[in-house]
Amino acid sequence: MIRSGLRWLLIAGVSGWLAASVAGVGSALVAGPAATARAGTVRLGFFANLTHATALVGVAKRYYEQALGSDAGLSTQVYSAGPAEMTALLGGQLDAAYVGPSSALNAFLASHGRQLRIVAGATTGGAELVVRPSIASAADLRGRTLATPQKGNTQDVALRYWLREQGLRADADGTGEVSVVPQDAATTLDQFKAGRLDGAWLPEPWASRLVLEAGARVLVDERSLWPGGRFATTNLVVSATFLSAHPEEVRALIDGQLAADAWIRAHPADAARTIGDEIGRLTGQSLTPAETARAFAELAVTDDPLADTMPSTVDHAVAVGLSKKVDVTGLYDLSILNAELKARGLPPVPSPGAAP
Repeated sequence: MIRSGLRWLLIAGVSGWLAASVAGVGSALVAGPAATARAGTVRLGFFANLTHATALVGVAKRYYEQALGSDAGLSTQVYSAGPAEMTALLGGQLDAAYVGPSSALNAFLASHGRQLRIVAGATTGGAELVVRPSIASAADLRGRTLATPQKGNTQDVALRYWLREQGLRADADGTGEVSVVPQDAATTLDQFKAGRLDGAWLPEPWASRLVLEAGARVLVDERSLWPGGRFATTNLVVSATFLSAHPEEVRALIDGQLAADAWIRAHPADAARTIGDEIGRLTGQSLTPAETARAFAELAVTDDPLADTMPSTVDHAVAVGLSKKVDVTGLYDLSILNAELKARGLPPVPSPGAAP
């Protein structure tokens, strides 16, 4: 359980882009009464990754639309990285999004805690450090170049902290005993195949693609670094303005998620095929059955955002010099999620405290 007064972190250099992108927007996005009028069209963002399995299934099987009913439609937008997605949310182009906890935190802090809430979990697991077969240990990484999806994102922080724990320096500017290059995952796959990268810390399905398409081996499964193998990979976030003005639409999104996750758990083989098909449809690059099966086995859907793991994520970012501490009380608002779980006879998820 996280105390309401807990001190968290500000990704100082990493969140600068986000602070600039919302400059001048602030109060206009959070002002106004807490109306209960229907939203019309709900705008949802997500990635074409297996770590966004909930969104992929929820959209493909129309669970969100069914929960929203006839009074509100659904509009979706696919992103490849958290910064652009969170800029869209803070700029008023999205109402809700599936995103990693570090990107959500950066957006919350860039808006001074006013414009974003984590309202549910989505995925745990599904991230690995994969490397060339010749690399057998952390010591072999000295002088090598590794990639992550973006500077300061969940996998980037995880890699830098793990390297630090192994006694290897990876400076924020990309220098050090190990060079860390943040870049698009598709580029990472191409560069690994071309021999220009030695490895990468990636979410699924990209880790599996490097293993099965490019011959990489797993050096670190991130689940091995967390108690019980549990850590948050993806959460559902909403605009604080949208949550205040349209709580019933947020409730419908959560209902759609609960339905999608229940179906995934009950039909894992069908879910893997559906998710693979959706990734192919959205990206134009279909996964092989082997890639889908391997990637799907690396993760699990969860409606719990695993808020109790966030302090460790925060500490890791502080330790690698990407952050300083600041109060982020109100990041989580799990009241609607827990009400919907209770209505289904399911246990609530631990709540770190209500949003102010």
